[in-house]
Amino acid sequence: VQLQASGGGLVQPGGSLRLSCGASGRTVSYYGMGWFRQAPGKEREFVAAINWNGVRLFYADAVEGRFTISRDNAKNTVYLQMNSLKPEDTAVYYCAAARGTAGSRSESSYDYWGQGTQVTVSS
Repeated sequence: VQLQASGGGLVQPGGSLRLSCGASGRTVSYYGMGWFRQAPGKEREFVAAINWNGVRLFYADAVEGRFTISRDNAKNTVYLQMNSLKPEDTAVYYCAAARGTAGSRSESSYDYWGQGTQVTVSS
């Protein structure tokens, strides 16, 4: 499975971005999917996860109510809608796929990782 994250960029505080994670090589319809992020000088941290059919969603406390994870299995793609962005959301965002169908907050649950896309929130 190859994952390609896109949609990052520079946005002002309070703005919005939508990240996409396209999968190739095989379908990820029955995979749990997640988004993680890593800010400069910090460890990578969990952001959001979704189970295979989109029924179960998980969010980090820091993004709950502002970010929304979703997926379109027909397009083999997962999304992260980010609203009300804050400077502290600045990081490289990574998508990941887990062979199990459930989403997970744990990095160790994921088998495949994308290359990351930079999100910078600044005025």
